Amino acid sequence: MTRAERVRLSAVVFVVLFTQLLVYPGVDRLVAALGGAPTIDAGTAFLSVQLLAFVLFSAVWGAISDRAGRRIPFVVGGALGGTVAYLALAAIVLLGVGDFRTALALRFVEGTFTIGAFSLAITMLMDLDGGHGKNMGVAGIAIGGGAALGAPVGGQLYSFGPLAPILASAALLLLAAGIVSTVPDRARRDDRKLRESIGSLRRTPTLIVPFAFGFADRFAAGFFGLIGTFYFRDAFGLDPAGIGLLLACFFVPFALLQYPLGALSDRIGRVVPIVAGSAGFGAAIVGVGVAPTVPTAATGMVAVGVLGALVAPATMALVTDLVGPMERGAAMGGFNIFGSLGFLGGIVGGGWLASRYDYFVAFVVAGGIEIVIAILTLPVLLRVVPDPTATFRTGK
Repeated sequence: MTRAERVRLSAVVFVVLFTQLLVYPGVDRLVAALGGAPTIDAGTAFLSVQLLAFVLFSAVWGAISDRAGRRIPFVVGGALGGTVAYLALAAIVLLGVGDFRTALALRFVEGTFTIGAFSLAITMLMDLDGGHGKNMGVAGIAIGGGAALGAPVGGQLYSFGPLAPILASAALLLLAAGIVSTVPDRARRDDRKLRESIGSLRRTPTLIVPFAFGFADRFAAGFFGLIGTFYFRDAFGLDPAGIGLLLACFFVPFALLQYPLGALSDRIGRVVPIVAGSAGFGAAIVGVGVAPTVPTAATGMVAVGVLGALVAPATMALVTDLVGPMERGAAMGGFNIFGSLGFLGGIVGGGWLASRYDYFVAFVVAGGIEIVIAILTLPVLLRVVPDPTATFRTGK
């Protein structure tokens, strides 16, 4: 049953990321429909408020789940809450109620719910047997696949109107709630108080290593999600559909290679994929920023996707390696806090750099962060995993 459960849980993870990225290619159009100005600043605010909710509530959902010894009711609740929030966003335009400030508040509420569905679905994959790298590779495929398809499909949906991605997101989250209801709940109850469950993150300081890499990887994803959208429009004159396809050059290989490269980290250890992948990942990001044509930019985006796929499942698997079964919800919640901070930093920081300086500076900083984190955390990583080729063939 493990394989079937992997498929269903990965579908839930996929849906949440897919719906998140649907709005990105034409976010300026959506913001205008919701009563805001179609500028980088307004787009940054709309995307960032969701990520702020991710940061504030990711570990809370995880700790509550650990404490209850159940995951499914919270995943279902998160998906249904997200559905209602998306429908409320559409109502601002369709019924003429509220303004852009109301839209930002609803976007925050949506993020509060959907991070629960996302983080706990990944945690349910952590609860399965079969090898942490392999299970996190499946999660990575879902994350990358959702992001890969979300951008180009979102670009196409905008041709039907600015609300099309919002309405599609509501329907898909409702479907996700139904899917997760068919999966066995394998969580183990944590009898400690909620505060103590969240405090388990402090008792495992070595988690800072995968958290740091998670921050850097999501920084790049957020950066491309917003700044890539405006950069590809301004530099190459692309429309939302073309932008979505160029973003897909990153997200498609990032998705397809997660499972085999995650399984590879089970065989050769976590250190080499994390360090080598991060350093190359950063250099490839800078390369996209200096690409003179669409084909060369697309080639650079493919390189970013391949190297990102080398890093992502290994870092998530390292989280599972470092904590016990009863602390996985809080640990993955912590990982998603750092990931959301990275995504938020990529959007806000990238937008600020592009507005204050230029796109080239923004690309250099985005790539440089990845390289610097790889260098600074390498000594700590080698202490966490004294044998760089340590393998993790756990479970079936």
